[in-house]
Amino acid sequence: MANIENIKKYKHVHMLGIGGVSMSGIAEILHSWGFKVTGSDANASVTTDKLINSGIKVTIGRDFENLRNADAVVYTAAIKKDDPEMVEAKNNNIPIIERSDFLGELTKAFSDTIGISGTHGKTTTTSMVSVCFLKANKDPNIQVGGILKQIDGNYRIGNSDYFIIEACEYVESFLKFRPKAEIILNIDNDHLDYFKTFENIKNAFIKYVKLLPEDGFLVLNADDKNCLDLASYTKSSYSTYGINNKEANFIADNITFNDDGFSEFDVYKNKEFFEHIQLSVAGLHNVLNALACISLCDHYGISSKDMKDALLEFTGAGRRLEYKGSYNNIRIYDDYAHHPTEIKATCNALNKKKFNESWVIFQPHTYSRTKNLLDDFVRALSNFDHIILADIYAARETNTYGVSSKDIADRINSTRSSNSCEYISNFKDIVSYIKEHAKPNDVILTLGAGNVTDIGPMILE
Repeated sequence: MANIENIKKYKHVHMLGIGGVSMSGIAEILHSWGFKVTGSDANASVTTDKLINSGIKVTIGRDFENLRNADAVVYTAAIKKDDPEMVEAKNNNIPIIERSDFLGELTKAFSDTIGISGTHGKTTTTSMVSVCFLKANKDPNIQVGGILKQIDGNYRIGNSDYFIIEACEYVESFLKFRPKAEIILNIDNDHLDYFKTFENIKNAFIKYVKLLPEDGFLVLNADDKNCLDLASYTKSSYSTYGINNKEANFIADNITFNDDGFSEFDVYKNKEFFEHIQLSVAGLHNVLNALACISLCDHYGISSKDMKDALLEFTGAGRRLEYKGSYNNIRIYDDYAHHPTEIKATCNALNKKKFNESWVIFQPHTYSRTKNLLDDFVRALSNFDHIILADIYAARETNTYGVSSKDIADRINSTRSSNSCEYISNFKDIVSYIKEHAKPNDVILTLGAGNVTDIGPMILE
């Protein structure tokens, strides 16, 4: 169903960082359309193995031979300008295209691209929308920023005009897309290394909303004033949802939680009963995510029964309060939260479960975010019983900010009566500390967007 005229000239696409969550999805889509796809990545992974099994040539390390024969080189933001393969592409006059630009071209191939954006909750809501479209047999194309059990990965190639995609605001990459429908979940202070001010963040979302055509559709969080303001910037129709704002089109009422922290609630559409929903993911924030999904899916004619069934079957995307296993009656969970707002939501969701004491192992993500939001991290983490700080995961940055995880630990200990926050640099030492101190009926949570996710399996070993 896709119209690929705009990219037909690139018969052979070579991808740098092909194992990335978005890049791998692009690679599979191109491969399914008959393009020759090759790529390289610094590290082997489950994703690169999957690409190889699909018949895509992936090299761990550099691949100059395939690069020289390519019609275009697509690269992720993590690839530096002086990377040897980037230099080689320039020397051979091969067009070099950044991932978000190329993904933007792909969105133009579909007549109905659905972009899910917002500072928090994108992966979960994209996953919820995806499972509802699958349940309704709409055969969607999907690209999501996490592993979704229902599609056995982070992407799906369908045979329809629907392209459900996670639309990230970082470096305004979502402005490259051509959306027919959008969900905007929330607008919060993040990525200040790029945006500098909150006004700049909000302006990016204004520009994003303006991309909608007049016959498009917009879903807005009515509990977030900054979201609600966006309605005035588009001529497309829109719907709102909320828990606190009773004037929203879709609201949740009579919300209760079970011992796992999973909710059930009544949904009202324009003040009339719509459906009773049960979720298999924890926390109040996921009630909001589900309402966003329901608002969109109702517009697309998906029945309330299909939504009800799909949302009950959805057990969460990978790394979203994901259960990793247990030992000595101590349960271990893993979560991607790396912003204070997300940490608070995850903590609230965890606290809906039944346990004795909580242990959080937090790895801050990027020096700039740690420096800018230090006081907010202190407040958010202080809600856990026991806190362990690992070193900051640098990602794309070098430490020109003069900040460390110890700063958070010292600040937390100065605000609590007991010194229950530890800064431990080495993962093996963290595992030893946990094994020595955690007790039966406690819960352990590894938290952050970096490699802190490795600690859970290390404890279980």
